[in-house]
Amino acid sequence: MSSDLAIRVEGLCKSFPVYSKPHYRLLQMLFPRQEGGWGKEFQALKNINLAIKRGETVGIVGRNGSGKSTLLQVICGTLSPSSGDVNVIGRVAALLELGAGFNPEFTGRENVFLNGTVLGLTREAVAAKFDEIVRFADIGDFIDQPVKTYSSGMYVRLAFSVAIHVEPDILIVDEALSVGDEAFQRKCFARIQEIRDAGATILFVSHSASTVLELCDRAILLDRGCVLITGSPKHVITQYQKLLYASAEDAIALRQAIREEGDFPVEAGAPATSSPARQKLTAYWQAGLESESVVEYARQGAMIIDPRVETADGRRVNMLVAGDEYIYRYQVAFDRPGAGVRCGMMIRSITGVEIGGAATSIQADALPTVGSADVLDVGFKFRCLLGPGAYFLNAGVLGATADGESYLARVIDAFMFKVQSDSSRLATGFVDFHVAPSLEVKNPAEFS
Repeated sequence: MSSDLAIRVEGLCKSFPVYSKPHYRLLQMLFPRQEGGWGKEFQALKNINLAIKRGETVGIVGRNGSGKSTLLQVICGTLSPSSGDVNVIGRVAALLELGAGFNPEFTGRENVFLNGTVLGLTREAVAAKFDEIVRFADIGDFIDQPVKTYSSGMYVRLAFSVAIHVEPDILIVDEALSVGDEAFQRKCFARIQEIRDAGATILFVSHSASTVLELCDRAILLDRGCVLITGSPKHVITQYQKLLYASAEDAIALRQAIREEGDFPVEAGAPATSSPARQKLTAYWQAGLESESVVEYARQGAMIIDPRVETADGRRVNMLVAGDEYIYRYQVAFDRPGAGVRCGMMIRSITGVEIGGAATSIQADALPTVGSADVLDVGFKFRCLLGPGAYFLNAGVLGATADGESYLARVIDAFMFKVQSDSSRLATGFVDFHVAPSLEVKNPAEFS
């Protein structure tokens, strides 16, 4: 194994027996059959080949069931490969499924010493780091309670704290961090960055595109137990998102196209943000990306038709690029006359926060009358100043009624779109306010 490699995986396969009836497992142990056995073989990993360099940060992405966690467990040694070779050089600290490596009957204190010893430290070394571990975990007096009484968040706090304080050469993290609260996740990723900057190799699974783009030098896309593509995080994430939202029929052809395209290399010695994949992003339509939370109000003489986002030249898109201009468009058909008509839109976050919207006019300037067979073509031109993530668009039609102004038609979460990740983005939060930052080193005497 080359001295500059931390992990090398060659021809790795991992299979699990699957039994159609529970007692077949016992029969397999007592009366094994020569051919086929009492169950079927499920191939979780198929001929995996990977080479991960020392100091490299690699993210593994893929749909649920693609083999990500199984691969990490084989690399860590908690699972044995069915065939192939796995070579790992250096002290490994792993945070896999919740509670792995902990004895639920032991207290947190006892588990710190147990887990630290398993990870290669002496009892004296663990004792020297104990206060730091407890301080980072921040679980208070629960450190002396059995971990079986812990919440899932407390479990992961203590497990992660132990893992990072053994000063690993290789840190392997599954999606266990998603259990922690937002503040703890921020603290964890800040520490992961410190470990990365100190030269450790980091291998982790994440469904967060922004995390992979921010932290990783390289990414790997797994699907159905196979490596489809490796390369720059931006390129791999784009292919992953296309596959994630593709229909079952489209996924077959897309999977083959990704495999035939081959790996997209990262420039030697360059960070992911300066790789060829950082070229100008373009908006496109992603099949399967549809709102599953549509709520339509009771109609009062009007119906909202075909809400969508278009480019200036009329192309329908739902994968937008921050900074570009788009048009949110829909039609309104009337089956009875209306008065004082105006239309609106609202962009909401995935948690329902209303980020911003607009109306076609103020109430005083609304359309005086609309005929029973009229159709309105409604358009809202906007510049996408949103951060990476998923968003939803509302559509509404207001009109004069006996009770004043009320909705003639309204659809909540009528259209879903995503803003593509861009690792060169300096803005944070939902909206890019075009802040012009400045940073200058000065002599303290200049402030006296």
